[in-house]
Amino acid sequence: MKYKIKDEKYSFISAFDTETGAYIRTGIIDEDGRDTGIDPFMASFPHLIDVGVMGHCIHGKTGLCMKAGIECYQSGLTLEQPNMSVEDFRWIARQCKGRCNQLALGGRGDPDQHEHFEELLQISRDNNLVPNFTTSGYGMTAELAHICKQYCGAVAVSWYRSEYTIRAIDLLLKADVKTNIHYVVGKNTIDEAIMRMRNNDFPEGINSVIFLLHKPAGLGTKENMLSVTDARVGELFAEIDKRHPFKVGMDSCNVPGAIKFCKNIAPESLDTCEGGRYSCYIGADMVMVPCSFDQDRHFEVSLKNMNIEEAWNSERFDSFRERMHKACPKCKKYSLCMGGCPLMPEIVFCNSREREINL
Repeated sequence: MKYKIKDEKYSFISAFDTETGAYIRTGIIDEDGRDTGIDPFMASFPHLIDVGVMGHCIHGKTGLCMKAGIECYQSGLTLEQPNMSVEDFRWIARQCKGRCNQLALGGRGDPDQHEHFEELLQISRDNNLVPNFTTSGYGMTAELAHICKQYCGAVAVSWYRSEYTIRAIDLLLKADVKTNIHYVVGKNTIDEAIMRMRNNDFPEGINSVIFLLHKPAGLGTKENMLSVTDARVGELFAEIDKRHPFKVGMDSCNVPGAIKFCKNIAPESLDTCEGGRYSCYIGADMVMVPCSFDQDRHFEVSLKNMNIEEAWNSERFDSFRERMHKACPKCKKYSLCMGGCPLMPEIVFCNSREREINL
């Protein structure tokens, strides 16, 4: 199914293909109906919502995340809260119908272990929303993989360097699910990342490897943060810049690094931070923030007393966006990365003299 969303407030049109996941949007359209080529700063309603359906993590409680070198930003090892109810999820999905494209299921734990997992996926599709999710693979089964094939646009498996990681990838590929690998890059994992990219050493048949930058949030430590001055960062981006038998992607926090180090990637093709502009996060406790990495809830808005659109247009969200507006005003490349992460400027791969942080 293909459909368009016309944003009257910010004068642009977006199109989404529910089968392929392809998403495009025009520039701002002028009074004569012409595309100006200027990228709209934001949408009047989020086009993608991260829905934290999980309040607690079975996998995290085992300690296997920490053993694999992954410092959970959701603090799955120590925090335990109820999972999102089906009623709350349905309330979210109904508001999103015709206005949002995708729901990325997540939270503190593996969404495939939610007690009503298939029902959540069905509700998404009933409201013309494509569900995707990331899993550790710890509880993946052939039956769950079949359910994923039936409903999901894609599934990502976190790279935990374990037998169950490989098993989950194998089960998903056998079920013909578009399968990605999410690889968290920090000081403790970058050497392996460089080696695996150099040797194309990832399971055959995967759709893509997506590199996620380690963040000092939750259990994530500052000691594991990478710096733009670390020579290995340039090495990794040099490998990312090459051709591989699988696609290679990255989260928006890596975009400043790609701009600096990659020669074969068109900077205009990169998606900088869309938190509070085109995406947001809603936790199992029905608290909405511009980005899931706002673990201190500086910009939280409770959905107990307002709907998604009202939260999207709240003063809290506007104050988050203001950080982007004020970042790096003298930089000629501002439009490409908007100053990098507005929550954690210390992780941004930029050492330009024009870099300016306004928090």
